[in-house]
Amino acid sequence: MKGFIFKRIGFMLITLFIVVSATFFLVKFLPGTPYTNPEKLTAQQLEILNAKYGLDKPLALQYVQYLGNLVQGDLGMSFQQKGRTVYSMISDRIGPSALIGLQALIFGTFVGLGLGIVSALKHNSILDYGAVTIAVLGMSIPSFVFAALLQYYVGVKWGILPPALWESYQHTLLPSFALSVTVIATVARFIRSEMLEVLGQDYVITARAKGISEAGIIVKHVVRNALIPVVTMLGPLAVSIMTGTLVIEKIFAVPGLGEQFTLSILVLDYSVIMGITLFYSALFIFVVFIVDILYGILDPRISFGKGGEQA
Repeated sequence: MKGFIFKRIGFMLITLFIVVSATFFLVKFLPGTPYTNPEKLTAQQLEILNAKYGLDKPLALQYVQYLGNLVQGDLGMSFQQKGRTVYSMISDRIGPSALIGLQALIFGTFVGLGLGIVSALKHNSILDYGAVTIAVLGMSIPSFVFAALLQYYVGVKWGILPPALWESYQHTLLPSFALSVTVIATVARFIRSEMLEVLGQDYVITARAKGISEAGIIVKHVVRNALIPVVTMLGPLAVSIMTGTLVIEKIFAVPGLGEQFTLSILVLDYSVIMGITLFYSALFIFVVFIVDILYGILDPRISFGKGGEQA
């Protein structure tokens, strides 16, 4: 186990280094400048600003200095918001994003599990076809389409929930529902497939032959064994939610990290783009790492070899 953990931490650090390097150079090669109304600035003013932010130095030196600052926990200063550090901007914005993301993950997982279980137990029935249709639509249609539909019908036309802004807990519900659609569809389809496979296993047939009740078989053998692989989906689902917030937060005017990231790209705020990209990448890598550990703990068939590999 220790070997596996240390090896994965090493891979995590290497991955983050690659992400940081790629993001740095891609951002630097984007056309334009991070300054507001650069066409109104004189050549001397541009020279002063470049010197202030270190953009007058060779790109290689800027890269080395950026890495050095990262090691010290310094993500840099925003070009657009004077006196604001990237760290403080992420800290201020992470709350709303985390709230709607967690709500979407929890709600979507439970609803998806319910749909998948019912679909598998009622195989080839109307309920099964309905659940499969919902799953296919949820995975086919982008979340921002559902967001627009929810905003119009639930928020504007029917007035059940606030259509936008961020003033009370009710304002968190529509963005969370919109983000949860993909989670519901993914979990439902996956758990249905896993349960149908488990239902055909020899130990389930043996349990029925022993006279164990159908409810006991479903709870103790089928659902329990089908749920274990669902843990592996937490990583991809977390990614889908993180990427989904980039658009969903803009639609519902949520003052979250996704909206800030979108704004920083539009105005070419180099430091903010790189800082938020690094944060998202580190979060995703950490989630995948935790999922791997949990999967090894929950499934006794998985062991961690001396070389640090899952077997």
